[in-house]
Amino acid sequence: MAVKRLDNVGIVVEDLDGAIAFFKELGLELEGRAPIDGEWAGRITGVHGQRVEIAMMRTPDGHSRLELSRFIAPPVADDHRRAPVNALGYLRVMFAVDDLDDTLARLRPHGMELVGDVVDYANVYRLCYIRGPEGILLGLAQELGGGA
Repeated sequence: MAVKRLDNVGIVVEDLDGAIAFFKELGLELEGRAPIDGEWAGRITGVHGQRVEIAMMRTPDGHSRLELSRFIAPPVADDHRRAPVNALGYLRVMFAVDDLDDTLARLRPHGMELVGDVVDYANVYRLCYIRGPEGILLGLAQELGGGA
């Protein structure tokens, strides 16, 4: 077996504090926050001279993590935050939630925008896409327990 587990998904943001607050409201726990710099970091990423502040967020089940990064140097190279869902590359991170309506209500004060509609899929899931802080695309799924 080559892959043991998914360790984390990384997202680059401008407002690290705002992103932390949003994901805490979603239910993730702040595991730690740290500056990352030095020649070793640039050797990994190919971005030499980088200075980054990261925050590691852990899901409530303890199995997944989300790494939020704010680049201090060099300047951000490109901005894909408002790309449509059919753009090539990263699409979204999907989170399972207990109560979709409650989750949406709690996230609205943090700048959450619904992308389309909340849809009931075959009485198995209620699903939607949202844009979080800085336009980050996320999916939310509430298991309904029904069958197709």
